[in-house]
Amino acid sequence: MKKHLLASLVILSASSSALAQDDVKPFTMEGELGFIATTGNTETTSISAGITAHQELAMWSNDYAIEGLYKEETVENDGIEEEYTSAQKFFASAQGNYKLENPDNRLFGFASYEDDKLSNFEYQATVAAGWNQKVLENQRHTLEYSIGPGYSFAETQEGEEQNSMIVRASSAYSWKISDTAKFTQTVSTEVGSDNTKSRAESALTATISGNLSMRLSFKLDHNSNVSDGVEKLDTETAVSLVYNFF
Repeated sequence: MKKHLLASLVILSASSSALAQDDVKPFTMEGELGFIATTGNTETTSISAGITAHQELAMWSNDYAIEGLYKEETVENDGIEEEYTSAQKFFASAQGNYKLENPDNRLFGFASYEDDKLSNFEYQATVAAGWNQKVLENQRHTLEYSIGPGYSFAETQEGEEQNSMIVRASSAYSWKISDTAKFTQTVSTEVGSDNTKSRAESALTATISGNLSMRLSFKLDHNSNVSDGVEKLDTETAVSLVYNFF
């Protein structure tokens, strides 16, 4: 029940900021899909998918993200095929930035929820608020950061709750290399008494034709406090197709 309530925070955060203004300005949304299948001694099926959206309103600048990863492997040992799930992850986040008199200065509200079946945690969720500022914006580059206090909800696979106050900091950088190529870099960290959770993604996107692009991405997911035998750092490298809906 608690997991459903925490996941609902992300949806409520997204809907409240989206409805804060009636005069909707430019809205962009991208859908991403990656698929890998291998056969032979080891059979694998890997699917990654995600949706990201950005919304500019008169007084709000909002960002939403949903992503998922699933990987299944079939290994043959002594003539016996064994199937197991080697990755199963879901992540969603929403951030609403309320513009002040100087629209580059904002107050933000953030919520996220992550369910990773094969990590140290059954789930992790975060709510935070604070200061957001766009420090660079021109035809080629944009850079903004956010920092503020928040609260983290987490439960380990052993059922131990790790809830604590945190300080959350994040940054997002975009470089338009050319009319058909773009580089993006996002980094975030949530520092708490029980655990420090950090995420980073580097991505290079190149237009194939029209609204269709190809993206090469590298993701890092790090937790400072995990059980014995569990890796602190997870990485993911992916090549995927991206469709720009708007």
